[in-house]
Amino acid sequence: MAAEDDQRDEAPARLSTGRALLWTAASVPLPGLAHLRMRRRVAGAVILGLYLAGIAALAFSAWRIGAHESGAMALLAGMAVQSRWLLGAMGLVFVAAVLWLAVVLHSWTITRPAGMPLGRRLLSGAVVLVLCLAIAAPSALALHGGYTAHETLADVFSGDEDPELPPHDAADPWNGAERVNVLLIGADSADNRYGVRTDTMMVASMDPETGDAVLVGLPRNLENVRFPEDSALAERYPEPYGFDLLLNDVYQTVAEEPDELALNPVVGDPSADTLKKVIGYNVGLDIGYYAMVDMMGFRDLIDAIGGVQVRIEEPIPYGVHGGVLEPGLRRLDGHEALWYGRSRVNSDDYGRMGRQGCLIKYVTEQVEPTTILTSYRRLAGATKRTLSTDIPQSKVPAFIELADLVTDTGRMSTFQLSPPQVNTANPDWDEVRDLVAEAIAAGSGETDDMPDETSPSASPEEGGEDAEEAAGEGDDRTEWQEYTGLDEEEPADPGRQVGSEATDLNTICP
Repeated sequence: MAAEDDQRDEAPARLSTGRALLWTAASVPLPGLAHLRMRRRVAGAVILGLYLAGIAALAFSAWRIGAHESGAMALLAGMAVQSRWLLGAMGLVFVAAVLWLAVVLHSWTITRPAGMPLGRRLLSGAVVLVLCLAIAAPSALALHGGYTAHETLADVFSGDEDPELPPHDAADPWNGAERVNVLLIGADSADNRYGVRTDTMMVASMDPETGDAVLVGLPRNLENVRFPEDSALAERYPEPYGFDLLLNDVYQTVAEEPDELALNPVVGDPSADTLKKVIGYNVGLDIGYYAMVDMMGFRDLIDAIGGVQVRIEEPIPYGVHGGVLEPGLRRLDGHEALWYGRSRVNSDDYGRMGRQGCLIKYVTEQVEPTTILTSYRRLAGATKRTLSTDIPQSKVPAFIELADLVTDTGRMSTFQLSPPQVNTANPDWDEVRDLVAEAIAAGSGETDDMPDETSPSASPEEGGEDAEEAAGEGDDRTEWQEYTGLDEEEPADPGRQVGSEATDLNTICP
């Protein structure tokens, strides 16, 4: 009898249905609790101990990341865009969810009363199913997010490492380069238009040490483009006036005959790769990568992040139906943001270029990691549809860290190869190279101590009495007034840069 009494103490009688469900429910936030209640001490202690250890590990990791807040999100984002981390995290989530569900189901199994009527069994089963869904649903969402991210990375960042460069080194991802140059391309295509026009072309030149960035804007209507020596393009369009189209026609020209004209016909997009190298050749920069966004897809990207806030100082007409972006601090949706960067009504190509630079500034400043996490499905879908790049997946974490540096500590400047800096109809490409080099140096603070250059039109040494007279009359006139002959001291378009030095976007973007 004594042995039987001890056995009952070790294995208590089953609970009532209500109490069994309560202890099973308690096993959702605290797995192993029902096992302890039923005196299965070893199993309950192991389950609860492992669970609490996992929670403690997550809390410690969050604390460590919080202690390095400046680079925390960049670190997490860098891990999230690497396949091995994604697949590992997905596997961990799957195993944890299966074990958690097994614990909950076993908690019900050991606590439920025997011989329940059919109706009570069905009701209890429904409650346990709801408890299981409370675990399975967020786990499935996390797995879907990981799969979506993995698939997007595989589709977008599918380029291979440049075989001419050393293998990727996480400790030195830029191979000691002083600048990281990326060509940003806005492609415009439509059913009523032949081919693809690259109306937006901008080189983002970034200092990987300081995060200082200079956006070099190239007008679509630059003429007399030069091509690298000994290339098929140079043979077909010899200097000085061989290429009689505009810069935004280079992409489509190569797309029509990629095998014959592309500088490297075996890459993913020979036309974009050739445009990248041609622009680098003309402006004197080693452009390592390109990123091309379809302009209509840009609308979807802005919608995916919840819009962008812009201060508009003057009405901006847009579209063919008489739409107007009214002045004020406004949050633009994708459609409106697209036209903010595209409209040329009461403006020109160069004013549009300025607004595009401002738009990049606004987006980089306003997009929060939490927004990306909550909108990942829409963002991933829009990215796959609209973005193409030759950035290899191995470089993505380094680019995320660089972007974080640009946003947090760097300064963003712009330099436009537009009038009055450059004659777009007949550019002096040697002078363009010098201007770009000086602008990047100025944008990086390397020429802060240099004296301001004197406008050529106001230089007595270059023009005798006429120049002296012009200098005397124009001492108080700005470069914009000298160029346009208007009374306005500066351009009305936001972001419109004037002068031979890079200009801080904070000073010209409202």
